[in-house]
Amino acid sequence: MNLKTRFSLILTAALLAAGCSSTADQSEPAAKPADPAQGCTSSAVEHLKGKAATAELLEQARQQAGASTARILTPNSVVTLEYNGQRLNLNVDDQRVITRVSCG
Repeated sequence: MNLKTRFSLILTAALLAAGCSSTADQSEPAAKPADPAQGCTSSAVEHLKGKAATAELLEQARQQAGASTARILTPNSVVTLEYNGQRLNLNVDDQRVITRVSCG
């Protein structure tokens, strides 16, 4: 299999996995942190969409989601393709406003 085909397959798998992110009812934010034994739960921090991402908010979100690590992804961030179910991702726009939360 040539490199172009291999890259296309990896990219397709990553896009399919990204489409599996969970959504939640935003009427009630999570009041307590998720259980870390169950892994990252992005629905616990859906209420953060629209807020400015800061280091303090990232740590708060990591704890609430029950994730072991967390990162802020800007529109131009270079990321690896490995999936980590214990990692929380906060996607932000150019003004660092959170547009999407996901685990992986």
